[in-house]
Amino acid sequence: MLPKRRVSRANTRTRRAQWKAVEARLSLCPSCGADKRAHYACSKCGQYKGREYAQPE
Repeated sequence: MLPKRRVSRANTRTRRAQWKAVEARLSLCPSCGADKRAHYACSKCGQYKGREYAQPE
């Protein structure tokens, strides 16, 4: 199936204007108190949910 009509520049640009960069949401690490991304291992202590998963940087 091909598009029936060409989409105008205004419609294309209006649709693309909704795609914005979103700032990463940070939470506090319960073990060391550093800022970390949710559902990721802490970059300072390497722990996630009380277990050590990664080497600290």
